[in-house]
Amino acid sequence: MCGRTACSLGADNLRRACAYRDRRGRRRQPEWIQAERYRPSYNKGPQSSGPVLLSRRHLQQDADSSERVLMDMRWGLVPSWFKKDDPSKMPFNTSNCRSDTMLKKSSYKGALLKGKRCVVLADGFYEWQQQSGGKQPYFIYFPQTKDAMAEGKEGDEEWKGWRLLTMAGIFDCWEPPAGGEMLYTYTIITVDASKDVSFIHHRMPAILDGDEAIRKWLDFAEVPTQEAVKLIQPTENIIFHPVSTFVNSVRNNTPECLAPIELGAKKEVKATPSSKVMLSWLKNSQEGSPQKKENDLPRWTSQFVHSPSPKKTSADILQQWLGKEGEPAAKKRKA
Repeated sequence: MCGRTACSLGADNLRRACAYRDRRGRRRQPEWIQAERYRPSYNKGPQSSGPVLLSRRHLQQDADSSERVLMDMRWGLVPSWFKKDDPSKMPFNTSNCRSDTMLKKSSYKGALLKGKRCVVLADGFYEWQQQSGGKQPYFIYFPQTKDAMAEGKEGDEEWKGWRLLTMAGIFDCWEPPAGGEMLYTYTIITVDASKDVSFIHHRMPAILDGDEAIRKWLDFAEVPTQEAVKLIQPTENIIFHPVSTFVNSVRNNTPECLAPIELGAKKEVKATPSSKVMLSWLKNSQEGSPQKKENDLPRWTSQFVHSPSPKKTSADILQQWLGKEGEPAAKKRKA
């Protein structure tokens, strides 16, 4: 399943990270629709809002269906046919949608057959492994290259920062019965877990690996539902590391949520090649961003017990938390 994610890039960098080539081969960045609503977070849960990609044609009928836009939507699909006046009165959980029943359940079937496909964006997602002494959380994400250590400048042709995890989703648009603003919501499609992560949980989000898969999933006018659903399958191209139970509370929203830990360790954890990439990425996203707006990154809270001074940056905090040397923590599970 997928019940918690992180998406900490500011709005401008998120747009740059989603650059793509349109039908004519031109390199483009998706346009933000109401970017001011987006709030980065290290700990997003259902009922919060998050960034998704979708075809512009959903909003503009004469648009090229290969053109993409970014929107901030609420997590937890509310079907267009829902009749009550309050979407929180939905009688069942729609944050995840099983791939084997998405064309059978009325909550998803109608939207899916109408081409309402989206890509849910995240740095990665959290999953909890059931253990005898409780649950151990893990952070799961795409393998990162050394390029992720430097985001580059606004004018750079290619994004050099963190590779976002791109998850297949379904969205819908609900209008209050008494009238009012339309509410856009989404669900994340889940599949059987791949071999590498099945020891953590038996389900995982359907991950679209590469721009061609993203293109086919989003371009509903060119790729019919029957073809698009073939993209929904487990992927082995992910890595993971254990994180602190600090992430268990959705109220905790700091870099500590995704910082690698050493299982069994009680104090500071040494840095690894993977965590150094993450550390540099977080530092650049805060200090190297073209715009240092107050809402570009989450506000640090006093709940972060490892920060003795409120003046420390997220990079300073992670440096203290991670230490300086160590063996790789991010890994794939061996057979």
